[in-house]
Amino acid sequence: MSDFPAEYFQKQDASDDALFYRYPRKVVHIDDGAIARVRQHLADLLPTGGTYLDLMSSWRSHIPEALKPARVIGLGMNAAEMEDNPQLDQHLVQNLNNNQDLPFDDATFDGAMCTVSVQYLQKPVAVFAEVGRVLRPGAPFVVTFSNRCFPSKAVAVWLGSTDAQHMAVVTRYFEEAGHWQGIEAHAYTPKRNDPLYAVWAYRK
Repeated sequence: MSDFPAEYFQKQDASDDALFYRYPRKVVHIDDGAIARVRQHLADLLPTGGTYLDLMSSWRSHIPEALKPARVIGLGMNAAEMEDNPQLDQHLVQNLNNNQDLPFDDATFDGAMCTVSVQYLQKPVAVFAEVGRVLRPGAPFVVTFSNRCFPSKAVAVWLGSTDAQHMAVVTRYFEEAGHWQGIEAHAYTPKRNDPLYAVWAYRK
């Protein structure tokens, strides 16, 4: 059970998320410098040749080719976007705000990622706990985000917090979910490019 107040996860647009995401948006939401940072984090943290879960997936996953994943499964809101993602071997449509139960067996994945989407989760602690369930012991979950979002769909705690506070919020998600150890948070704030913030931890 989360210790966060329920009002923290209210949204300006309370309509069904499926309506907002029904049309594909085949654009990247961060610039090349931030994308390079995402790739570097994944290269540093994900095991080579593993099976990965791309949570809240879209049309690009930014997984470095050098990792040579055995399999990548995407779970997101728009099938057309994920069908156009060359790094996904399989994709599933699921609204995590309605259903936090991931359709995978325990200890299925060697690593998981959530790229520039954590700000939309309304039950993040439950989702982080489920990610922990489907990861093998010692596997990393890498959460990255920038200073951009769709304000109408971001949760209230995100809109009411600074970028530095966002890292603290995501760290709390890991702490409350209960499956995690070795939590770390890093910030990259170049003067002329998009910032990138990363929080990650390892399955106990």
